[in-house]
Amino acid sequence: MTDLMKFALRRVGQSVAVVWGIITLVFLLRFLTPIDPATLVAPDDATPALIEQIRQDLGLTDPIIVQYFRYLSEVARGDLGFSYGSGVHVNELIVNALPATLELAFASLIFAVIFSIPLGVLSAKRRGTNTDATTNIISLGGLSTPNFWLGIMLILLVPVQLGVLPTGGRVAPTESLLEWTKHMILPTVALGTYFMALLFRMTRNNVIEELNKEYVRAARAKGLPENIITVRYVLQNSMAPVITVAGLQLGLLIGGSVVVEAVFNWPGLGSLFIQALNTADWPIMQGILIVVGIGYVSINILVDILNAKLNPQVNLS
Repeated sequence: MTDLMKFALRRVGQSVAVVWGIITLVFLLRFLTPIDPATLVAPDDATPALIEQIRQDLGLTDPIIVQYFRYLSEVARGDLGFSYGSGVHVNELIVNALPATLELAFASLIFAVIFSIPLGVLSAKRRGTNTDATTNIISLGGLSTPNFWLGIMLILLVPVQLGVLPTGGRVAPTESLLEWTKHMILPTVALGTYFMALLFRMTRNNVIEELNKEYVRAARAKGLPENIITVRYVLQNSMAPVITVAGLQLGLLIGGSVVVEAVFNWPGLGSLFIQALNTADWPIMQGILIVVGIGYVSINILVDILNAKLNPQVNLS
């Protein structure tokens, strides 16, 4: 078994403990709310006896340790329970909402990568110039601007004032690719601007660090073209930390799109979570938190393995 395989198996083992911790924390959060789930399920004219019967049917009268192990068993089987409000299986609700969230998260990450890396290299190559100052000011603005405020401002400016692009909602790409693109632009920019600024600063700092190393001066002394030095050597050696952060940001984009989805009426996990929060529908909230947590842990594992594969200097022990 190779060192990389051992490293991957060790990371998977560690992640199992992390996922168990996430499930445990999510389970305990339900007991912090004063709302009785039985009252949410019961009809408005339910008698106390009926509410007590519903409480027993839901297993809420069992000791907490019994409820905990029952919940662990259900989650291990992939059963996230039923919505208190609609009675629909939580798995079904999440499966229906997840594609929209993944779509927005990947689009935002691609947007961030496409703009951040070229601008980071350009800024590093022209360090101290007006170009460098301008890109740094833009990145500072991106890091300082809350994505929900940016989303609201984009809606007020582009659809309301200019009459261009829709204010929100989602159209599936299979229905109309043009309409899908129009609906994607504003939420992608709102969600991806912060991460674009973050990746830009990382790329710029890493490229500046690599440009000051001996091998770059040696390559220039040998007469290699500047473009080859930048792309083949400097950029390649600068990308490992950027790839690591970009991968981790994907997990944050999936979990952090709640407010942006609400602003743009995007039918993803964020909107579903807010709806469940408004009605205290704990099975939905618990299911979403578990899915997002497992997704973030899985992405973390893949990023660590990819980083170990690309960067021989990573300590696999």
